[in-house]
Amino acid sequence: MKLGMDLMWRLALWQVSVLLLLPAGAAGAQIPDSNPNAQSPPGAPGSTVTPADGSSAPTTPGAPKQQVTITAPRVDRTLPALPPDEFMKCMRQSPQGSDPKTLDFTQAASCEHRLNYEKHILIEACINRSGNTALPRVIQACTESLDHDIFEGNARFFLLADRAAAYFAQGDKQHALDDYTEAVKLAPDNAELYFNRGVFYAAQNEGSAALRDFDTALGLNPKLVPALRTRARIYQTQGNLSGALADYSRAIALEPKTAALWSERGHVCLQQNDYQGAVRDESQAIQLDPKLAQAYFLRGIAFANLHDSGNASGDIKSAVSLDPSLAHYVTIEGKTVSLALPPL
Repeated sequence: MKLGMDLMWRLALWQVSVLLLLPAGAAGAQIPDSNPNAQSPPGAPGSTVTPADGSSAPTTPGAPKQQVTITAPRVDRTLPALPPDEFMKCMRQSPQGSDPKTLDFTQAASCEHRLNYEKHILIEACINRSGNTALPRVIQACTESLDHDIFEGNARFFLLADRAAAYFAQGDKQHALDDYTEAVKLAPDNAELYFNRGVFYAAQNEGSAALRDFDTALGLNPKLVPALRTRARIYQTQGNLSGALADYSRAIALEPKTAALWSERGHVCLQQNDYQGAVRDESQAIQLDPKLAQAYFLRGIAFANLHDSGNASGDIKSAVSLDPSLAHYVTIEGKTVSLALPPL
């Protein structure tokens, strides 16, 4: 944090004005120091990064701060085995056996209850609702559920989708793709399945395949905001800024209170050199989420390009205070501060 505070101190001293814009597409700005008495600061600073949750251990006065990481306990119940004849095996334990003529309905109810309970354990592990289940166990539970037809027909698609996600997280790309594709075949009208497979393709830098799946997902559900948002990002990387702007605008119309959407559209405005539009969108993002560091940083770049050095300096200070890692995108050379556009 020391470096971030040092950067803010320097910015506070400078009366900044814009010298020139960064190369096209970068949408950054260079801000010089107009104070002739100021000392030349050293080269480009690095950054310090606080924990993602912002937590730290309590300290006594004068004692060095220590970081404490708290990990939620992982609960792994023994997964039941479900052979196809589990119910009949249970029934054979009845004194009357499984002969329909001497069927013990109490025993039958008990066996059915036991079987349903064990199916529930497998389904919960496959879905990984708690988020604490180890990936191999998620895969095992989903596989048990699929192998023993806990759900038949088209209803199997969500077990495949959950197993695909576990394979993906584990780095097994081929099995993940196979399961996503099989899930899509079973439920071809499910927009979320196409979206999930599109995310997989996007992670493999297969932009064309990802766009096909996002297009299909949005054709099935035009209000699927995650698909709009992810497709917009791909459009940005491909240089289709008008497409990205259209998708972000549609997403904002559906979720106008999501600060990140406004900030990301402001990012596109900067790439289009629409600095007024960037100020508008980043200001709305900050109003919705006053702690959104990137919004301050992007608005600072927009202000710098609009020759509003006072607001630019204030926003950059606020951004670095909230997220010291943004110091990576500030370069100090002599008496000039250069701002680079961070990625989304």
